[in-house]
Amino acid sequence: MKRSELNAIIEKTIHFMEEEKGLPMPGFAHWGPKEWKEAGEDYEEIVENMLGWDISDFGSGDFKKIGLTIFTYRNGNFHNKEKYPKPYAEKLLLVDDGQVLPYHYHWSKMEDIINKGGGDLVITLYNCTKEDFEDVEGGRSGKKGTFDTTTPVTVSVDGRKVTVPAGGQVTLKPGESITLKPGQYHSWQGVPGTGPVMLFEVSTTNDDTIDNRFHTAGERIPEVVEDEEPKYLIFADYKDYYKKN
Repeated sequence: MKRSELNAIIEKTIHFMEEEKGLPMPGFAHWGPKEWKEAGEDYEEIVENMLGWDISDFGSGDFKKIGLTIFTYRNGNFHNKEKYPKPYAEKLLLVDDGQVLPYHYHWSKMEDIINKGGGDLVITLYNCTKEDFEDVEGGRSGKKGTFDTTTPVTVSVDGRKVTVPAGGQVTLKPGESITLKPGQYHSWQGVPGTGPVMLFEVSTTNDDTIDNRFHTAGERIPEVVEDEEPKYLIFADYKDYYKKN
C-alpha cells in the first residue's frame, strides 16, 4: 500500500470518529514520526502490544474493495504475559460500504464483533477442517487453508445460539453482535448501499503476526511504498521510529 493511501485513510477515520460520531480517539492516534521519535519508555506498552493504527488491503492492491481499517485500543501480549498480563483486547474496525474482509480464522483468539452503527454487516461462515487447524507447518500466519464444507457452524448472536450451514450467512444490523470461536472461518462485507459500518471488537489477547489463518488472501501486514512522508504511523512502523530512551 502507498503511504499516501495510509495517510488519507487514517485522516478520514479520525474525522469520522471525532467529528461525525463524537468519539474522541486517544492522543497517540494523532501522532506522526516526530512524536514517536520523542516518546520515552512510558509508551513502551503501545509499541510492544501493537496498539494503534493497523490498516491492510490483504495483498489485494484494491483497499476500497478488499481491506480493513483497525485501531487497537488495548491488548495483552502472547509472548510476555508476566509483563503484560491483560487477557483481552479491544479494537475499532471500520468497514467501508461494500468493502470485504477475506476469509480467515484464528487459532487462539475468541472475538465478539459488535456493530456499533452505520450500515449492515453480512458475515459468511465455515468451520475449518481438523487437518487445517493442526497445520503448524503451514505457519501461524499461513494462507490457503481448508474449509469444512459439510458441517454446520454454530455461533452466538447477542447471546442467542444460531446455527447456519457451511457457507451460511449472518447479518448484523446496528446494535447487534456475534461471537466467533477459534477455527471458525469468517469473511464479511459491508452491505452495499447501507453505508460504512463502525464495528468494535472485544476479544482475548490478539497477535495478528502469528494468529491468522487465511484461506486465499495475501499478506496481513502491508508492504508500504513511501510515495510521501508519513503523517501517522501504523503499528508496523514503530520499529523504525520509536527508540526507548
